[in-house]
Amino acid sequence: MPPSDAPVVEEIAVADKDAGPYGIAAGPDGALWLTLVHSGRIARLTPDGGLREHSLDAPDCRPTVITPGPDGALWFTRSGDHRIGRITTLGETEAFALPTPDSGPFGITAGPDGAVWFTQMNTDRVGRITGDGDITEFVLPVEGAMPSAITSGPDGALWFTLHRANAIGRITTDGDTVIHPLPTPDAGPVGITSDGTDLWFVEIAAGRIGRISTDGVIGEFPLPDRTARPHAVVAVSTGDCWFTEWGANRIGRITASGEITEYDLPTPSSEPHGITLGPDGALWAALETGGVARVAPKSEGR
Repeated sequence: MPPSDAPVVEEIAVADKDAGPYGIAAGPDGALWLTLVHSGRIARLTPDGGLREHSLDAPDCRPTVITPGPDGALWFTRSGDHRIGRITTLGETEAFALPTPDSGPFGITAGPDGAVWFTQMNTDRVGRITGDGDITEFVLPVEGAMPSAITSGPDGALWFTLHRANAIGRITTDGDTVIHPLPTPDAGPVGITSDGTDLWFVEIAAGRIGRISTDGVIGEFPLPDRTARPHAVVAVSTGDCWFTEWGANRIGRITASGEITEYDLPTPSSEPHGITLGPDGALWAALETGGVARVAPKSEGR
């Protein structure tokens, strides 16, 4: 993308710097939903700036990653008290304790089977929860792997990153698992997304963006700044993905050919984490220092 076509990046304050916006998702109600990881709250933000917060039942529950569920509610992981949370668009909340103690839930996504799937960082498990709160856990065939982000793939399976095992995992809705090691040692994969054809992921420790086909073929694309620490990634369309650079204070874009473009955020050291495509067609990223970033085409004229 030529510099003249660079998007407009703006920031919106949503909380104090200690609240920690971390995860972000577009809800079915036309709003953005944010996890305030350090204050135990969920925030709802409309594209025009309307903000409402919902306190959870435990201030130290650490709501982390959030996703729209198949039931019209938002589901999120609570890594502080090892629960899965659910909030309706009206702000009604509930939480479900996990069977395995101290499991550290992190990534979460709606599955192809009408359930919600999540990772358990501390116990090498992937979990499944129904709308009624019934939970099934699947033990992974690796130890100390730290399963992190998870997404539904184009093949009807769930795909997830194994941060410490340096691999990408695939699990079917029946629990059959395949592990794909990464070519780069100690790459530290975190975020993952599907563009409808392939899976794209970020390597926070290696400063690369990765792509894996459903048959396990892996490609890696180095960032210009290998210390940028990419964190989360979202697909806008096939071969068009956007990601956050937590260490470099940027939002990046990668195309199917591996072309990478990066855009600086206005506020230094704003700690961008989660990223999503908003209901207004812009990219929205959660900034842990108290705001969100909105990235939109220059021609929009907002």
